[in-house]
Amino acid sequence: MTETAGPAITTAAITHRRVLNIALPLLVSNATIPLLGLVDTAVIGQMGAAAPIGAVGLGGIILSSVYMLFTFLGMGTSGLTAQAHGRGQPRETALVLHRALLIASLCGAALILLHLPVLAGAFALSPASDEVEDLARSYVSIRIWGAPATIAIYAMTGWLIAQERTRAVLMLQLCINGINIVLDVVFVISLGLGVPGVAAATLIGEWTGFCLALWLCRAAFVPAMRSRWGEIAERVALKRIMAMNADLMLRSVLLQASYTSFVFLSAGQGDVSLAANQLLLQFLHLFSYMLDAFAYSAEALVGQAVGARAVVPLRRAAILSGQWALGGSLVLTTAALFGGPQLITLMTTAPDVQAEAMRYLPWVWIMPLASFGSFIFDGIFIGATLSRQMRNVMFMSLIFYLITIVIGMPLIGNHALWLGIIVMSLSRTLLMARAYPQVEAKARLPQDF
Repeated sequence: MTETAGPAITTAAITHRRVLNIALPLLVSNATIPLLGLVDTAVIGQMGAAAPIGAVGLGGIILSSVYMLFTFLGMGTSGLTAQAHGRGQPRETALVLHRALLIASLCGAALILLHLPVLAGAFALSPASDEVEDLARSYVSIRIWGAPATIAIYAMTGWLIAQERTRAVLMLQLCINGINIVLDVVFVISLGLGVPGVAAATLIGEWTGFCLALWLCRAAFVPAMRSRWGEIAERVALKRIMAMNADLMLRSVLLQASYTSFVFLSAGQGDVSLAANQLLLQFLHLFSYMLDAFAYSAEALVGQAVGARAVVPLRRAAILSGQWALGGSLVLTTAALFGGPQLITLMTTAPDVQAEAMRYLPWVWIMPLASFGSFIFDGIFIGATLSRQMRNVMFMSLIFYLITIVIGMPLIGNHALWLGIIVMSLSRTLLMARAYPQVEAKARLPQDF
């Protein structure tokens, strides 16, 4: 059954206030995510050895690499939901979530069944020490049981953001990360459980968050919005979702390949370099989650504008979101410049790791200004559901990254890894800026529902 479009959601009043109403709750929400990584690292760092820090970092990057493959579900759900919302189609808005949760449940179950060969392959690629590998294996074997919850939360978060319900997302993240942080301290500091304690804390937080997310999305499950299987499995809609998700998944694979290679190459330089890079990656996670808040504003507002076929509000949403992201990047660079050394000393008590991290800290200062454009363009293209273009841009940017590290590592060692990340970010910005006219062109197309 095809839903008749109601009155389109107004997109004329795209103001600084509306952008901030979306972004600020997400800014607070996202800030708690890297804070969790900092707490994980800091708690383990109190053990006074490099191996546990490296193990949490290596285990975390393995799971992040796997989960990154499924972030397409959040991106695709957000873009399709925003467009349906912009067209004034509440039933189609609910159906987008139902289809996403079906996909999430299948993907989560598959990960649990296949995690052993995935884990074996990951460790085969990583030349870490035996001690780091054993601890990382324990970490991953516990956390993998949270896969269905984590992937479903991606979908539900995207669904909420697309409708500008970012305060609900803030509530969700505060719950997940608050529980995780408290249990980190209890399990590791109080009970002495070490690396398995960090993993158990995360697992409990993930499943608690899943239950809360279902409640926050309950509007999609009220009797008037309940869907029959035939509607959920409608051929045209599923074909469109699968094609888009395939592009987004490949894009996610390529993006995560760059960060996975970064950690694996760090591991090849020894436990101290791996631990130092792991500490500095926490800064990058902090930057990315904060800049993502403004990308989500672009994602929701651009998607609604595309659904309503409104080019002028679309353009204004892109500009205002970009302006706020630029301002945010300046604040982040200043904070890293003046607070970075102090934060490093708080995260670990190991002197050799502290010294190594200080050596590469200047690269962290550059990152916000080099990368904010790529975040905003990601939001714009997700809102417009231009997944093929995102895939192609990421492919070209990864090539530039690989060229940089292949040429640079024999000359400048670990510095080349950080330079490669910056080159990749700038490449994404420039290539998506070149493709931006396709976004406005899509908003001029006839309704496709």
